[in-house]
Amino acid sequence: MTIDPKKIRLIAFDLDGTLTQHKTPLDAQNRAVLDALSKNYRLLMVGAGQSSRIFHQMNEYPIDIIGNYGMQFCRYSKDSGSLKMVHDEVIPCDRKSVTERIDALRQKHGFTDYAGKSVEFHASGCVTYPLLGTDAALADKLAFDPDRSRRRAIYEDVKAAFPDFTVFIGGSSSFDFAPYPFNKYYSLVRYCKAFHLDHSEVLYCGDDYGPGGNDEAVYRSDIPFLCVDDYRNLAILLKEFIPHD
Repeated sequence: MTIDPKKIRLIAFDLDGTLTQHKTPLDAQNRAVLDALSKNYRLLMVGAGQSSRIFHQMNEYPIDIIGNYGMQFCRYSKDSGSLKMVHDEVIPCDRKSVTERIDALRQKHGFTDYAGKSVEFHASGCVTYPLLGTDAALADKLAFDPDRSRRRAIYEDVKAAFPDFTVFIGGSSSFDFAPYPFNKYYSLVRYCKAFHLDHSEVLYCGDDYGPGGNDEAVYRSDIPFLCVDDYRNLAILLKEFIPHD
């Protein structure tokens, strides 16, 4: 898809793997990219985690943030230098049903030996299914499924067991569930409607666009998508959008 910078009004970003290394702060190089883009475009973060966590990981960069796959939305306040919550939706889940379904999946796929808890429930209603357990060693999690092939092999089974959630391959050894219909595309559609933007006026930048990735729904949609396979190349990928004095 050819993207005309003159038609774009909003540039939206994923965080980990797109603007930063996973779980690391925003570095000076990509902060400068955002600064340059902000001269001509509205900027937006679209994240899987809580807006406050994203804000702190970005070293409190002045930007509006969609969190929890659209369940949260925060505007940046120049006056206070902080985020102002616009909405924060909570959809309680049936914890007994979720636990039973995950126990059945563990039996089916052989993940019955785990450290800590079998399921992680979040206040928003989102759920994490950690295949190695909540207390697994970091080294074990990183070595478990680096190319995601083990989780992709069972992804359809996990999705089928949780039709009331949107299921993503998350982190290094887990699945993440967001209450249906929340996902990043759904959240962008709501944002565009609220701010009177046509989908063709939005550019989304993400790295997790493969099967089960949390950017996949946007990648497969009508919103222009920029594939970021190395966050260190972001300035090169967006060079046509960056103004030059």
